[in-house]
Order: sequence, then structure tokens, then C-alpha cells
Amino acid sequence: MMNTTRTRVTNVSRTVVTWRPRRTAVLAGPGAAAIQATATITEPRRGSTAPEAAAPTSAWLPSAPCTPRSCVDATASAASTPRAVLRLAAVLGVLIPGILVFPLVRRLPVASRGRIVRAWCRTLARAAGVRVRLSGAAPQQGGLLMVANHISWLDIPLLAAVRPGRMLAKTEIRQWPVAGALTATSGALFIDRDRLRALPETVARIAGAMRAGSAVVVFPEGSTWCGRAQGRFRQAAFQAALDAGVPVQPVRLLYRFDEGTASTAPAFVGSDSLLTSVWRVVSARRLVAEVRVTPVLAPEGTDRRAMAAAAQLALGLPTAEHPDPAARS
Repeated sequence: MMNTTRTRVTNVSRTVVTWRPRRTAVLAGPGAAAIQATATITEPRRGSTAPEAAAPTSAWLPSAPCTPRSCVDATASAASTPRAVLRLAAVLGVLIPGILVFPLVRRLPVASRGRIVRAWCRTLARAAGVRVRLSGAAPQQGGLLMVANHISWLDIPLLAAVRPGRMLAKTEIRQWPVAGALTATSGALFIDRDRLRALPETVARIAGAMRAGSAVVVFPEGSTWCGRAQGRFRQAAFQAALDAGVPVQPVRLLYRFDEGTASTAPAFVGSDSLLTSVWRVVSARRLVAEVRVTPVLAPEGTDRRAMAAAAQLALGLPTAEHPDPAARS
């Protein structure tokens, strides 16, 4: 078991917190790994005063102001099409065999299974043309709550490359072709995102999985953001870590070009379709994913509000508003 630095959480907030469900979400995310918060922001079309049609709203799930038009860097060009097609074929060449052999991999010992999954996830990202720069390490054994900022569908394999874990998935994914069966097989925790009263039960299920020795991966912002700004961390999942008595592993995800300029091309936000987002990624040149694993936070002597604040502080997430005034309207 590799050595990791354990950081004791100081009492970031002295406010006494009572356990009462608030208008917050446990996590969110696109594809097979998260509860996607519905965007409530409308953005004027260029050259027109008519706003875009707003997505259906939720009574309590958080949303981000990010939209594809206002936030996301375009990458497609005539010159990039052949390269993108080859990368897309490479992604399928890695993804499909992985799906087929996954039932066999699950039967392997935990250590062997973890090494195979981590290597497969890094290979998947590389096939899409994304170089992964990983710094730091997470505990590979024992219960753990892994939390990260949320930008892209790429976040999911990148976090699995740190440590494979169970992710929360919205119940609708069960009905999806291929992805539904794969998600269920992977051990995801399905929850009903529209039932606020189910939140305490969800927290209990997360805590139970971590007590059993699993890592549970959560995106506490409650929605995907473009990467230029982030949302604040919701607190419910941190209560599960406190109940289970397990540490919290914060992970910071950033997407850049190799010369250091930040990129929003991998973002999966607003009305984006998964295919559109994947195409942007495989069309991009010199895209780099930085995965920064910070020291774990010990669960003793704090509450969920203090733990959430400590995790966000550990990642150095900015609290500034979204830079695009139109996206905040």
C-alpha cells in the first residue's frame, strides 16, 4: 500500500450544521457516471435578441451558466477531419474490447484489477489524442471519497486512472442501450435525481459502499462547468464520508494545450450532445489533461460543511463568477 500524506482538516467553519436536506445535489455528470443538473440559463443568439430555449428546470438541482456557444473553444477544421476520424476509430478500438473483457477483469484480485483499469483508462484518453499528466497518488485500498471539479466526460476515465471507484448514476441510464448495461456492471450507485426526499437514503448508500472498502467518486459541484469558472462544492457526499469514517481525496482536473494555454474544448455543458463533445476532443491538437491529486483529508473533528470547504480550498478552485456576462444573464 503506497504511502500518502494525511492532512487533518481544521475547523474551517464554526457554524453548527443540522442534518436537513437543502436545495443541493450530491453530484452531477454526463454519460454513465453522474447526475446531470439541468441548465436554467438562456443565452441570446448572435445577431438576434431571441434567447435560446431553456432546458427543463429542476426544483433543486444546481446548474452552471456555461453554454457551448459562450464557453467552448471550437476545434473542427477541414485539416483536422482525417486525424479526428483516426482518433475516433482508435477510441472505439480501445473501448469495445474493454467492454467485452470487463466481466473477466472484475473477477481478478483488487490490486490486479486496479492496475488494469488504470492503464486502460489512460490508454483510452491517449487514443482520443489527450496526453495525461498525473501528479500525486491516491490510496489504492480502503474506503475513500474521491471528489473533483467537473468539466467533461473525460473526467470519468481520468479519475479511474487515479483509482477505480464506484460512481453515482442517474436512474435513467439503466434504460440506455449499451451504456446502461455497462454502467450497471461497473457497480455504479443509481439514484433518482428528482427526489429530494431520497437524499438521506443516497447518503447512507454512499457511506455503506465506502465502509465496505470501495472508493466512491463524486462531483460535488452538481453540474459540469467549462473550466473557466467552477461552482461551489455541495455538502451531502461529505456527510457520507464522515458517517463512514473514511478520508476524502480531492483531485483537480484541468485541460490545457501543451504550451500551457487553458482549453475549454473538452467541456460537456449545456445543450451539448456527447457526440459533439467527443468530436471536439478528437479534433483538437496537443490537448493535455492535468490530474492533480492532493493530500487526503482526514474525517475526524469536522462537519460536512467544513469538509466541503476544505476540499474546495485544497484544490484551489476559483470562486469568481463566470467571465461571460451573457452567460450569467
